[in-house]
Amino acid sequence: MSKEKEVEGQVNHFSVGNVTPIFRMFDVEKAREFYLEHLGFTMVFEHRFGDVCPLYMGLQRDGCSLHLSEHHGDANPGSSIRVEVSNIDSFHAAVTSHPYRYAKPEIEDQPWGSREVSVNDPFGNRIVFFQTP
Repeated sequence: MSKEKEVEGQVNHFSVGNVTPIFRMFDVEKAREFYLEHLGFTMVFEHRFGDVCPLYMGLQRDGCSLHLSEHHGDANPGSSIRVEVSNIDSFHAAVTSHPYRYAKPEIEDQPWGSREVSVNDPFGNRIVFFQTP
């Protein structure tokens, strides 16, 4: 199937890329502890418009990008995303090797066949890491 699409006599040469979710955060140190130390993401960038302005940061782990924001208009707490991983057992071992005092995620075998590790960040956002059969 071609990625080209004719619209009003024009051919568009593009494809849609990766999604980068934005999660709301309220405490930078708690965010760093959870995302960098526990989940193993790396910091890509941090941005503030000024010294006393909210922080906006970009994180990466392998092919997964996340943005975290203290800006009240960027996202609502309580969001949820699903992130596919290639080996849920290895991912679980890596995450649990860096303990997080507020959660002890386990692997859950779902009736629809996927295996999942669900984590909630300190701000009420949920990430379900999953492997399909």
